Amino acid sequence: MKPPPSSSSFSSSSSSSSSILRKGRLSPYLVALLAFIFFVTILYGEDFSCIFGDQFEPHHPSHLRQSSLSTTKKKGEKLAFAIGEGEKGCDIFKGRWVWDEGRPLYEEWECPYIQPQLTCQEHGRPDKDYQHWRWQPHGCSLPSFNATLMLESLRDKRMMFVGDSLNRGQYVSLVCLLHKMIPENAKSMETFGSLTVFTAKDYNATIEFYWAPFLLESNSDDAVVHRISDRIVRKGSINKHGKHWKGVDIMVFNTYLWWMTGLEFKILQGSFDDEEKEIVQLPTEDAYRMAMKSMLRWVKKNMDPKKTRVFFTSMSPSHGKSIDWGGEPGGNCYNETTLIEDPTYWGSDCRKGVMRVIGEVFSKSNVPITFLNITQLSSYRKDAHTSIYKKQWSPLTPEQLANPVSYADCVHWCLPGLQDTWNELLFAKLFYP
Repeated sequence: MKPPPSSSSFSSSSSSSSSILRKGRLSPYLVALLAFIFFVTILYGEDFSCIFGDQFEPHHPSHLRQSSLSTTKKKGEKLAFAIGEGEKGCDIFKGRWVWDEGRPLYEEWECPYIQPQLTCQEHGRPDKDYQHWRWQPHGCSLPSFNATLMLESLRDKRMMFVGDSLNRGQYVSLVCLLHKMIPENAKSMETFGSLTVFTAKDYNATIEFYWAPFLLESNSDDAVVHRISDRIVRKGSINKHGKHWKGVDIMVFNTYLWWMTGLEFKILQGSFDDEEKEIVQLPTEDAYRMAMKSMLRWVKKNMDPKKTRVFFTSMSPSHGKSIDWGGEPGGNCYNETTLIEDPTYWGSDCRKGVMRVIGEVFSKSNVPITFLNITQLSSYRKDAHTSIYKKQWSPLTPEQLANPVSYADCVHWCLPGLQDTWNELLFAKLFYP
């Protein structure tokens, strides 16, 4: 957030205006208008930059280009944590899934940190094929995940995932990939409200998750009780959560699913404590754009690009309509054990308008942030959801039990599984950007 001009700059501007008035003999009405515009600009400069910024910046293609969304760096400058460079001309987010007998990278029963809504084997899933697929980029290979390197790089540092339950799944996946390298008495996981902290004591390192599904303050911020259908987000409120993120060395943001309530979204102009609340409705893409710009401003103000790294994970697809991939009407991810083979597949649940917003906002920004484009590669994985194989928080009705499709979770992912690949991609971009 840019600070308002200082009093000295205001004085110099005022004296300049006086000089112009003396020389050009401007009318008092024009002087009053200029003074009003100047005053409003001081008060609402940041809001104007959000509202009008798109109109004065060069046009960019609406589709996502990895080159425009990768972390920026000056010539000859090495990015924080990087130990090498990725293969030139290789887009690691474009490729195919290949069968790998060497997977999974850990077993479900070996990792005690997986939430019961993600432990599919424990809850009766009969197959394990979903655990054996490895992502193979076209024309190059992903570097092997190195838990020792990751832990040594995190020594005396903090890594944090901020977002919703899908980001929490990626967070838990990373903890599972690392925890076997840490002695039992030298690790712990604790939850403090919205914050969950995994500590590797011998490394004086923490890997954390912070619940903020919109990044901005909202009426869904309670980490436990947040099932609210009438969702409201407060404009310009990222510091409500952001004050808990300061001092982090590696940050991984996500926000998408919670915005998808319709074509419009409610934005609170004032405070949730106000007796009479001023709420406006914006097109969802515009509301989402507001959150993206707030996130980038926070990163610019609080993260040192020479010492820290910031990532943004794109929207995680769901598979709620089997007709999208040629299945029977009324079906979803339930009982799906094979992959989608159409390389151009894009499900109806993934809003392209939101992807365009991400592309536009990130490509116009010089804030160093790495985009993890997991959307397309995850879209092929209709087999990898938790479906019915998870802890059910309320007893299932006889009607539900008779029709498993009706209560299948086609949003979240089994662990081990797909989200381990997200962390392999994160690892690659962190150390071999």
